[in-house]
Amino acid sequence: MILFPAIDLKDGQCVRLKLGDMDQATVFNDNPAAQARAFEAQGFDYLHVVDLNGAFAGESVNGAAVEAILRDVKFPVQLGGGIRSLAHIEAWLDKGLARVILGTVAVRDPALVKEAAKKWPGQVAVGIDARAGMVAVEGWAETSELSVIELARRFEGAGVAAIIYTDIDRDGVLAGINWPATLELARATAIPVIASGGLASMDDIERMTRPEYQVLEGAISGRALYDGRIDSREALALLKGAGKVRP
Repeated sequence: MILFPAIDLKDGQCVRLKLGDMDQATVFNDNPAAQARAFEAQGFDYLHVVDLNGAFAGESVNGAAVEAILRDVKFPVQLGGGIRSLAHIEAWLDKGLARVILGTVAVRDPALVKEAAKKWPGQVAVGIDARAGMVAVEGWAETSELSVIELARRFEGAGVAAIIYTDIDRDGVLAGINWPATLELARATAIPVIASGGLASMDDIERMTRPEYQVLEGAISGRALYDGRIDSREALALLKGAGKVRP
């Protein structure tokens, strides 16, 4: 079980949005690379980064901040937000990203995702953001007619490394992960699922050590790590103590 700390980038700063609203952003650090170094020093194994401006713009906007992170840390980094083409994927992987996360393009052009997963095995993940069980796209600005499980099943056997599942209605408000929906998705697909959106407390970390949650690849935490509701060292020790953390 991997616990991923999250860096969400808006205008070059580390922020957390409330319910996916760009107008409700709290700045937690104006030096993303320093924040990444801090997470690495705390013992995390993998970093989750989102280019929020990029997700809305459909192209990388916070590229300089991401490149600074990649220069400064040694642990693997995955990036989502605005990555919409094979050339764009290749450029980021060449710069040292461990994994790209494809969101809107997974709905709009699933063939591209399958081609990318085949070309770069283990380095392409799909980000599924949902509102009331339906897939949201364009930086959460639109909700599609596609269910989460329908979209996940489109990529069965395609070589997708993981699905990052975010419940928008819980993101950034410390409401707790939507565990029933997340577990339902994980049981419905053979693709490893990473939970996101609302990891709120040490209770959530404790829950992740239980046998029924081992179907998950891991979970992503943002606001709860920044404001101290989740103690990083205690959380990692709890997961490692349960023998669940893997590199």
